[in-house]
Amino acid sequence: MISAYTGTQIRAAEKRFLDDGLGAVLMQRAAYGLANAVVRELHSRGSRLYGASVTVLAGRGNNGGDGLFAAALLAGRGMRTTAVLTAGGAHGAGLAAFERAGGRVVRLTPENVTEVSAAAARTDVVLDAVLGTGARGGLRGPAAALLDRLQGSRPGLVIACDIPSGVDADTGEAHTPVLGADLTVTFGAAKAGLLADPGADFAGRVHVIPIGIESALPSPALRRLEAEDLALLLPQPERRSHKYSRGVLGVVAGSRRYPGAAVLACKGALAAGVGMVRYLGPPEVADLVRRACPEVVCGPESPAETHVQAWLLGPGLDEDAHDQLDRVREAVATGLPLVADAGALPALPRVLAPHMVLTPHAGELAALLARYGAEPGRAGVENATLAAVVQAASLTGATVLLKGATTLVSAPTGTVFSQAEATPWLATAGSGDVLAGVLGALLAQLSGSGEAFAAHGIAGSDRWAATAAMAASLHGRAGSAGSAGGPVTATAIAEFVPAILRGL
Repeated sequence: MISAYTGTQIRAAEKRFLDDGLGAVLMQRAAYGLANAVVRELHSRGSRLYGASVTVLAGRGNNGGDGLFAAALLAGRGMRTTAVLTAGGAHGAGLAAFERAGGRVVRLTPENVTEVSAAAARTDVVLDAVLGTGARGGLRGPAAALLDRLQGSRPGLVIACDIPSGVDADTGEAHTPVLGADLTVTFGAAKAGLLADPGADFAGRVHVIPIGIESALPSPALRRLEAEDLALLLPQPERRSHKYSRGVLGVVAGSRRYPGAAVLACKGALAAGVGMVRYLGPPEVADLVRRACPEVVCGPESPAETHVQAWLLGPGLDEDAHDQLDRVREAVATGLPLVADAGALPALPRVLAPHMVLTPHAGELAALLARYGAEPGRAGVENATLAAVVQAASLTGATVLLKGATTLVSAPTGTVFSQAEATPWLATAGSGDVLAGVLGALLAQLSGSGEAFAAHGIAGSDRWAATAAMAASLHGRAGSAGSAGGPVTATAIAEFVPAILRGL
């Protein structure tokens, strides 16, 4: 499991080391790790080291010091290094080490921005060490103009030092201009802002360099489940399991306008290993479900009369699906774990619970927040996804899964999970219906597995969020496998889920 922390948490952990006079030691460890990461990245690309050109964009603070010390080490490997001092001054010891190593220093001014940006764009490596985790807001003046020009020219290899300048380490908000990195080398631990959009858009791959503060870190602000976590937490049938003990999922989905959503939701659930799926809906939709998924049991009974372990509510519902919306309200009243997707969201009561998992996209989340008096709008949600999902979980009392390039899940406690295994090709009609089905299936199978989550360091109250993160990970992995770098349909995503489960 990857643990990520806010910049505030990292700085608090560093404080005791700084108070003990170990600041220089921490900086040397960071610089050594950064320099080695540059070497490894050039090696992986088949690029030469001796004679390679490196430009470090160095701010005035410790982040600039990290970059200057790293560039000095690279100069010692025979690389041609240039330091662009973006704020006039620089970290004293770092600059002195850089000059001793033979590096060239350029002080950025309004007059030389064009010349400096053109020269930097031609170098083999650009190190972004302008702003660190303590920065608030974006760049201004010549530094902003420099990064804006570099973003347009896209140098061959951009490596961010700790965090791309302009990205908020706590929230992931991006204050443009931000120079997108191919690799972010971050120190001590991953920063939460690197694993949430839009910050993740600019981070590239994230590589963590331990610097010795790790034992002082508190509980993480954000977590990301990895394959090993899924292998431990996913349900496994036992020798004497039967279809009822493996979980029964009730599905209220589909309408006359959107009947296919019910089929895709059921396919997702079946692929994720649930013991049985019971579908409740209009006869014509039920007939389509039977033909596409003969394993699904379709019946006219109400939710109160349906024996299940969890509910999936909402895919394919619209405001005219009155009978289905009534079923949604009845299912909520059963008190069972549930997934509320898309069309079910407006039919939910105001006060919800952690075992209710809402799965909006950014537009739906903006509408949900507006119901509670918070009106960031869709753009506001997209520009601060971490803050938006945490706020939604706090206001509703439910677990909230915000779909996107990076899927974020927040428990009402504030515990957040971040998953990003998906390919952009998953942005296709019906993909969310399959995700809802996978999540519903996991809820039905894991609703009584609190001890397994606790043994994995996940509090019982947060297990619903962890389950939602597992579903997002499976869905992303299945979509990426089905895509293989090209288009993938929602049906194909569901078909690849069993293979992903077998692999795990």
